[in-house]
Amino acid sequence: MELKNKTRVSEFILLGLSEDTEVQLLLFALFLIIYLVTLIGNLLIILATISDTHLHTPMYFFLANLSFSDICFTSTTVPKMLVNIQTETKTISYGNCLIQMYFCMVFGILDNCLLTVMAYDRYVAICHPLHYMVIMNPRLCCLLLLASWILSVLDSLLHGLLVVQLTFCSELEIPHFFCELSQVIQLACSDTFLNDLVMYFASGILAGIPLTGILFSYSKISCSILRISSRGGKYKAFSTCGSHLSVVSLFYGTALGLYLSSAATQNTRATAIVSVMFTVITPMLNPFIYSLRNKDIKHALKIISI
Repeated sequence: MELKNKTRVSEFILLGLSEDTEVQLLLFALFLIIYLVTLIGNLLIILATISDTHLHTPMYFFLANLSFSDICFTSTTVPKMLVNIQTETKTISYGNCLIQMYFCMVFGILDNCLLTVMAYDRYVAICHPLHYMVIMNPRLCCLLLLASWILSVLDSLLHGLLVVQLTFCSELEIPHFFCELSQVIQLACSDTFLNDLVMYFASGILAGIPLTGILFSYSKISCSILRISSRGGKYKAFSTCGSHLSVVSLFYGTALGLYLSSAATQNTRATAIVSVMFTVITPMLNPFIYSLRNKDIKHALKIISI
């Protein structure tokens, strides 16, 4: 067996989405616009929930935190990509790569946890409306948020510490636009069995349990809505969770598409393109989904614009 040369890693090479110069310029303009729209859209959601006292409820508390997480999630990847395109470089230092990988995992997992907590919030609001403010009290909301942060930080820290133990070869090209965990692990020369085991086990737990909780919540919500006699009551009940259901479908739909594409093809560049939907497009669309059909958000945004 031919052994690859081992070296002390100082930097990785991010190959990005394309090597064509003209396409690079197009990507720079496109991702800059997407990033600015993501920042502005999610910041407006946060400002609206803070400024309007009518939005000081558990649902909008978690929505504001989701918007903050989406801003951070996008900011871990897109700015570095824009800088690399602008400076015509593809390198990222070893330390910065690990930091980017860590925070990308933190905010990706945090998004997942917040969507699960928001599904529980909608379940309580529709299935137990008379006890909603008692159950979803400020103390519980803060505990759910804290638990989401702790889980996200600890899981990401575990993966990061395992990656630090790896020895890397001389081939340090990452066929992606950011340092994604599985792509970094594939570059290692040392045994990655433990890394792969923890990665797949944690992914199964952190995807399976929240998704099961969301599906359970919406099954109960659907049963409660069907028991409502009036058509107007059914529409009002469904409208309170329609935006969240759309965001959940978008989040898990793109995540599933990313998983299936990476499993079905060895073309890592194609997988990187699919991951754009999950890491960049989804955080941009979330504020639009929550604001377009939400009268409370629209009213708060009008107040801010005055």
